[in-house]
Amino acid sequence: MPVTGGLWIAAVLPMAVLLVLMAVCRWGAIKAAPLGMALAAVMGAVVFRADGQLLLLEGAKGVWSALSVLAVIFPAILLYEISSSAGVFRAFQIGMKKLIPNELLQILMMAWVFPSFLQGISGFGVPVAVGVPLLMGIGVTPLWAVILPPIGHSWGNTYGTLAIAWEALVSSTDLTADPALYVWTAVWATGFIWLWNLACGFLICFFYGGRRALKKGWPAVLLISALQGGGQMLVAQLNASLACFLPCCFALAAALLLGRTKRYRTPWSVPDSKIMRRKEPEAGEEAVMSLHQAFFPYYVMTVIALCVLLIPPLKSFLSQWQISFSFPETVTGYGYVNAAVAAYSPITPLTHAGLFLLIAAAAGFVYYRRKGFLKRARLGIWRRTWRKAVPSGAAITCFIVLSRLMSGTGQTDVLAKGIAGVLGGTYVLLVPMVGMLGSFITSSNMSSNVLFASFQMTTAALLGVSQAAFLGAQTAGGAIGSILCPGNIVLGTTTAGVLGQEGLVLRKLLPIAVAAAAVLGVLLCIALYIL
Repeated sequence: MPVTGGLWIAAVLPMAVLLVLMAVCRWGAIKAAPLGMALAAVMGAVVFRADGQLLLLEGAKGVWSALSVLAVIFPAILLYEISSSAGVFRAFQIGMKKLIPNELLQILMMAWVFPSFLQGISGFGVPVAVGVPLLMGIGVTPLWAVILPPIGHSWGNTYGTLAIAWEALVSSTDLTADPALYVWTAVWATGFIWLWNLACGFLICFFYGGRRALKKGWPAVLLISALQGGGQMLVAQLNASLACFLPCCFALAAALLLGRTKRYRTPWSVPDSKIMRRKEPEAGEEAVMSLHQAFFPYYVMTVIALCVLLIPPLKSFLSQWQISFSFPETVTGYGYVNAAVAAYSPITPLTHAGLFLLIAAAAGFVYYRRKGFLKRARLGIWRRTWRKAVPSGAAITCFIVLSRLMSGTGQTDVLAKGIAGVLGGTYVLLVPMVGMLGSFITSSNMSSNVLFASFQMTTAALLGVSQAAFLGAQTAGGAIGSILCPGNIVLGTTTAGVLGQEGLVLRKLLPIAVAAAAVLGVLLCIALYIL
């Protein structure tokens, strides 16, 4: 497919307009997403010569892909509404103060450690769906409760969810055919991701309390990052599927033990923290339920996920039932081909994260009712869930359809090749940026690797530099870009009750992602020069 200046500008336009509307004009996702989707369709038809059938089929793929995300949104909101009605988050706030008196360590636990643990076993928006209400429960403002979990768990987006993004990278480039290349790609990827993991911990400290929090929190951040990032680097060479999950288990235990050390076992906070809106317990106030009772549905979800995903015979048995559709081959007027697919993006309902959340919500509802914690009208829970789920679901569907239209009409391909073609050797600096862009466009590091891994590998060969380094930077950039995933942002604002504030969230996250990808590009350039 030709790459010209006019085609490149047309490919940039949908994403540029979307970013301007959300980050500059502060439009909510429900307003900006349909316009971006429509613009991608117009560019595809008028400029990229896609016919009506191609646009309809790519749109259908987008709707089908969105269903997998929507299956997480509804039960996540339902679980939040049940927990809120039962008084879980007030009990959680009081209980956490007793378990971990240091407020900074509480924030690190709920924004970084626990969401990363959830990313290791489930992913698909669960770390955000669970992390947001837990942060609000300890007094974090709704807006910051949406911002922090995407940062905290983003490093796990390559080897998390049992390494599906890594496997996408491997299958797209046939890395298993070259064992040495496989090993070194894993080394580069985990090395870059470890640096980002460390930055995530320090960023959360800084947002909470600036230099005071950095001074107090640096030992905890270094220990947790050594376990998460360093542990992932080691385990990735032994078992990719457990490379994120196992280190996160150790990090979770370490965070709890840190709360008992001399440095963190006494109450400490930053009184004027910009991210906190505290409601201090009244004198003598006791929680209506214990901390373990408050965590009950989350325990249920974790146990089910662990059993289903980590017991191979059970996972194999439950994965037999899949739902998918076939799609024919389509070609644009420029010859860009979308290959025929016999089973497009199959959904396995019995191993889906949405089912885990739904069971947890049902278990929580029954448990809290029997214990007398849930006394409000049940219809109110369903109404509030429905009111939140419908607009957020519509916005997410538009985002994912937009990504499919751009990919299926060749816009994403032209975007990446245009950047590499113009920059030549200096393209090395933007390798992580392309991975980041892929995650933002597709809402998935896995999809970013599918789209760009082969392209990055070919470009590295043409430039005569390390293919392993390029591939490692690609997926690390994709992990960084996951903080911008529109689906996660909408899920977070919906759960927090601030739907429509997606533009404000993006304004906070976009500079972080761009700066991190740029620094990673510089480090890649330096490393390649030295080696």
